[in-house]
Amino acid sequence: MIILGLTGSIGMGKSTTAEMFRQAGIKVYDADATVHTLYSGAATRLVEAAFPGTSDGTMVDRKKLGDRVLGDKDALKRLEAIIHPLVHAEQQKFLDAARKAGAKLVVLDIPLLFEGGRENTVDAVIVVTASENTQRERVLARPGMTKERFESILEKQIPDAIKRQKADFLIDTDMGMDAAKAKVSEIIQSVSDGKFQKRKS
Repeated sequence: MIILGLTGSIGMGKSTTAEMFRQAGIKVYDADATVHTLYSGAATRLVEAAFPGTSDGTMVDRKKLGDRVLGDKDALKRLEAIIHPLVHAEQQKFLDAARKAGAKLVVLDIPLLFEGGRENTVDAVIVVTASENTQRERVLARPGMTKERFESILEKQIPDAIKRQKADFLIDTDMGMDAAKAKVSEIIQSVSDGKFQKRKS
């Protein structure tokens, strides 16, 4: 089974691209969706114990938690130490189920793939990109987003230019959705034909 890592900085169109893979019949693991689920389940008590007042006992308030760790590297590390093992366990369940189902190709949608040093745990990396202006317009149009919050998020992410250099495949969403869909199809075909260099041994 071939494992593709799908990543990209905030506002680049990664989630939309992930949906294109699903529409093409490819199983996609969504790390962000897993975190959302964990915040209303297995991680709730653990997060509340580490950051009192960030949950109601049944669900983590993501805004309160975000405000608590925003700009605090130590707090962010404590949160990651709680969440990352749980996310990795869910990812492994997804991969095991996909293999059991006979999947030939799967996609792991992981926003911080490079930041977490996990690019060599997949066979190839797809980076979703767009211009800086497009990125900024998309992100600042989101409800509740501020310039300060946007800048804080960018500080935690490897610059897009470096991600593009590290990519095995690029999808530029500035080119439009039809072009992005065509690129998704091209990548699926290329990988299925074995016309790419695997990252891991």
